[in-house]
Amino acid sequence: MNTGVSVYHEQSRESPLVSNRKPLHITMAKGLNKVMLIGHLGNDPERRETASGQTVVNFTVATSEGFKDSSGNLQERTEWHRIVVWGKLADICSQYLKKGRQVYIEGRLQTRSWDDSKSGEKKYTTEIVCSDMQMLGSAKDSGGMGEQSFGGQERQSFAKPTRPESASGDFDRPSTGSMQEIEKDDLPF
Repeated sequence: MNTGVSVYHEQSRESPLVSNRKPLHITMAKGLNKVMLIGHLGNDPERRETASGQTVVNFTVATSEGFKDSSGNLQERTEWHRIVVWGKLADICSQYLKKGRQVYIEGRLQTRSWDDSKSGEKKYTTEIVCSDMQMLGSAKDSGGMGEQSFGGQERQSFAKPTRPESASGDFDRPSTGSMQEIEKDDLPF
């Protein structure tokens, strides 16, 4: 089965049907399953361990969008998403995330099924299997920890704390505030 696309060399304006040039054949990717969400936790993460000792965490995230209805009134629609997190990232989520917290979630869609023991019916659910999580919001919302990113290979780091510019415009003078330094031993990874 040929799933490729023909592309012509040298950005020709000629129609491919009239051109003498040979087409280049490029094979397309088989598919893409990627989800990116920014929303708020609907519940505290529920942590479990599988029989093999693997950590798994489940929680929901609400995303909202605004739109105008047919009469021009501003409306808001909220979608709820089931999130599943495995391994070390699950440990981090269970430790730091709380209901109401704003997060960025990246992952893939997965649909699973099971037989309902009461009705005998086959049930289905679609979840987002999280591969990357970043806590968003102010330091107040995150218990003084600031913005953090977890899960992605190159993105496992704390965000640099920012300090406001002084009235004199002097950026080199150390802050006189009581901002605590984050010790290396305090990092969760």
